[in-house]
Amino acid sequence: MDRKQIFTIPNALSFYRILAFPIILWFVVAGKERLFAIFLIINLVTDFLDGIIARVFKQETELGARLDSFGDNLTYVLAFTGLLVFKWENFQPHLTSFVIFMAFLVGSVVMSLVKFKTTPSFHLYSTKISGYIQAAFFICLFTVGFTPAFYYFMICWAILAATEHMIIQLIIPRMRSNVKGLYWILKEKRKT
Repeated sequence: MDRKQIFTIPNALSFYRILAFPIILWFVVAGKERLFAIFLIINLVTDFLDGIIARVFKQETELGARLDSFGDNLTYVLAFTGLLVFKWENFQPHLTSFVIFMAFLVGSVVMSLVKFKTTPSFHLYSTKISGYIQAAFFICLFTVGFTPAFYYFMICWAILAATEHMIIQLIIPRMRSNVKGLYWILKEKRKT
């Protein structure tokens, strides 16, 4: 792989999220909600920026997709851990929907591990939008407070995105990165 494909700004941003993971996790363990929220928001913003920069400057690579997905997964772990530690009282009445939501997210990763022996790095449009909605929800949660309507909108969108993700995994024969969505997969299938 060319050095120019490795040392890119999007890869650096993804790598930052990976390196920041233990520090932000320590904020949760230490009960430092404010620092946790600030650094989680920084992680969410860098996730948004790395994708835009990669597309605009044509720096999309397989390595970048994998780093981004790994950084995303770690950020999800942080967000949900912080959510349960700092905002448990808000989520306790909505526990059933939250468990269903988590089952779909974890299910799509487990399905990939079983079928392809690797974690997914599709970057579907639906999951990108879902990530932006979730980021907005977490930012609102830690700044404004819990909003049930926004929460259920986030949950529904994420379940639909995870469902599309799993359907694609059932259709494709090998793992790929940077898949746009089910429509494009079916369009490819019709051509062959």
